[in-house]
Amino acid sequence: MFASVIVSITASDVNKIFEYKIPEGLTDMIKVGHRVVVPFGPRQIQGYVVDIKDEVDYDPARIKPIIRALDVEPVLTPELIRLAGHLADHYIASYISVIETILPAALKSRSKKMLSLDNPGGEASLTWQGMNLPPEVEVKKLSTSQLAALKPFIASGEVTEKTVLTQHTKQKYARALKPTFAPRGDFGRAHKQLELLDFIEQHDEHVLLSVVLENGYTAGTVNELVKKGYVERIDVVVDRDPYKSRVFEEDLPKALNREQQHAYEKIKHAVDEDIPETFLLHGVTGSGKTEIYLQTIAHVLDKGRTALMLVPEIALTPQMVNRFKARFGDEVAVLHSGLSHGEKYDEWLKVRNGGAKVVVGARSSVFAPVEKLGVIIIDEEHETTYKQQDRPMYHAAEVAKYRSRYYNCPVILGSATPSLESYARSERGVYTRLELNHRAVTEALTETKIVDMSIEHRNGNISIVSEALKEAIEERIRHGEQTVLLLNRRGYANFQICQSCGHVPNCPNCDISLTYHKAQFSLMCHYCGYEDAVKRECDSCGSDEVTFRGTGTEKVEEVLKDMFNTDIVRMDNDTTRRKGMHEKLLNTFEQNEIPILLGTQMIAKGLDYPNVTLVGVLNADTMLNIPDFRANEKTYQLLTQVAGRAGRHELSGEVIFQTYNPDHYAIELARSNDYRAFYDKEMAFRRLARYSPYYFHVLFTVSHETVQKCLEATTHIHKMIVDNVTDRAIIVGPSPSPIERINNQFRFQILLKYKNEPNLLEVLHEINLHYNELYKKEKLSLKIDVDPKYIM
Repeated sequence: MFASVIVSITASDVNKIFEYKIPEGLTDMIKVGHRVVVPFGPRQIQGYVVDIKDEVDYDPARIKPIIRALDVEPVLTPELIRLAGHLADHYIASYISVIETILPAALKSRSKKMLSLDNPGGEASLTWQGMNLPPEVEVKKLSTSQLAALKPFIASGEVTEKTVLTQHTKQKYARALKPTFAPRGDFGRAHKQLELLDFIEQHDEHVLLSVVLENGYTAGTVNELVKKGYVERIDVVVDRDPYKSRVFEEDLPKALNREQQHAYEKIKHAVDEDIPETFLLHGVTGSGKTEIYLQTIAHVLDKGRTALMLVPEIALTPQMVNRFKARFGDEVAVLHSGLSHGEKYDEWLKVRNGGAKVVVGARSSVFAPVEKLGVIIIDEEHETTYKQQDRPMYHAAEVAKYRSRYYNCPVILGSATPSLESYARSERGVYTRLELNHRAVTEALTETKIVDMSIEHRNGNISIVSEALKEAIEERIRHGEQTVLLLNRRGYANFQICQSCGHVPNCPNCDISLTYHKAQFSLMCHYCGYEDAVKRECDSCGSDEVTFRGTGTEKVEEVLKDMFNTDIVRMDNDTTRRKGMHEKLLNTFEQNEIPILLGTQMIAKGLDYPNVTLVGVLNADTMLNIPDFRANEKTYQLLTQVAGRAGRHELSGEVIFQTYNPDHYAIELARSNDYRAFYDKEMAFRRLARYSPYYFHVLFTVSHETVQKCLEATTHIHKMIVDNVTDRAIIVGPSPSPIERINNQFRFQILLKYKNEPNLLEVLHEINLHYNELYKKEKLSLKIDVDPKYIM
């Protein structure tokens, strides 16, 4: 028997399958999906079994055997292995990089070089003992002189060098007490021991020692029972469950209105008939899309199948988890980057072992090792966070559709503001569109106003808060209601500027100005993380006439506190870095009835608070100025989504957009919540400019520390593309990227637009292979982004 193995090396020249012999003792154990340790040259490395066969095409005597298996059960299912191959091909990535993206970080191996004395006795033994070394020693712990002294014995084989592989995170164990049920003797006056023994024997298998101590028993009492043979100490696996101490009130299914019922029945039919249909659930904010998700999943579980539920932002996860845990209890596993490696590993194990039937999480949850999938749901499907920005640059929706075809189950893409690509597919019948045009709980009208900030400034108001918004906030505070304010820019000020010479401090590594953060009293780059102290004098002319311009959330928080004399909850990347802060801040806002929640786009979607009756957007123009063809779409989506946070229950809501472009159609149509009009207007622009969804895109980005190398590489790539595509394709570039330098790397790009290019995939792989080799020699990096979400 032979195993086809992908080894854990990302180099392009080993991005292929290697054959290994399965030793006789392992033939019944090793299956497709197992992690194994294999010899690779002089090393031992981790690999993944992707196929098992009876014969190979070359001399079996030359094939090395697998050393050992790392797991009792395979970590990958055959379906996930097939998926990895598909994604590697489609997104121009290495097979192993996709496999390691699919698996939790805890399963990635760490290696260490170990030396041991092979044959005690002789000169090697004397040298070893003279250094006072343990039986095995890690190479990196030896001094240079020690290693030099042992080198001859390594060469002669008297000292053995081997590689030991371990994984990042293992299962967590805890001490427990197990009753032996031995016949009881006379306890005399040891009443506490007898009481404790009764307590332990109530748990037939075991009880955690921590639970015993929490119930008031002492370690001394435990020791006496162990000594008498009534109890034995054991170690048991425990789950690192981030929700273990939480109590969720049961949430019963709610009655569906006519629109919800129609959508549910359509999806239910696809579930019952095993149809891999993709539904676009287009529902206005507050229309009850989540209740449809919940009832669909309940139906799937009744059929003995499983469900995947994806949300775009970690900030959305707490409320979504609450609803799912309240409806489905312990059958829910949660997977997102906010969990520790250990917590995520335990949740992953729970899913793989069948202990959870419903998975809720962010983008990478689409790879959860669930089997018998009955439905995959992607909420807020328009969000760009579903696209991975690092290799492999996959999109979660494409992964979901592939898995749905494998399991013959439907995919639900839900959004109040669908991506133009998804809506266009629903227009052509590729997706089945289901419309929810009315709010589920209330029909209370939400009034939306646009405030022209240029008029405000002409009237003498130079504050970031318009008079209309100020009055509306004051009214909410008087009535004990809450306000959500959006400013999609963190930090205190956009930049520091010298009023004498106009000098603006820039990041030394990137072509971008540094942002002022008052709390740290520093200037920071939001691209590479560079940080510099604020200087009182200009670096260019020495003047002390330095000031700060622009406004971020940190400064606005200060302004609002002074203006309204009230508490503020601020949510941005600076306040949510620590684990659990998303949920903590949202709970503070809701439970303490803080009047104002201020944040970046992480607060714009998914939040559902009955007391929020006012939403204010402090600068509706922020995303309009991005040099990207999706700028108008992103602006419309963000404004519509955040507007939907107001008046979601019995109380009516009000929305105020502050802008310098009151007549821009993205802002005007967000005010009237007219998605169809926006779609028609934006599609006309896309058709004229020949952008998606009328064309597919591939973005090539070359990075190097010199401009010349970038130009040479992009010129070469341009020629390769021209030589291998039809004259119907459109090639834009080579040109500098909108941000030309990041982290001391100059960046040039080419954008390919096409409709149908039969040879394209082959050409992309050829280009990628060429520049993988070039990276080793010249550190010139190429990223090929298929279907990019950012042209930046």
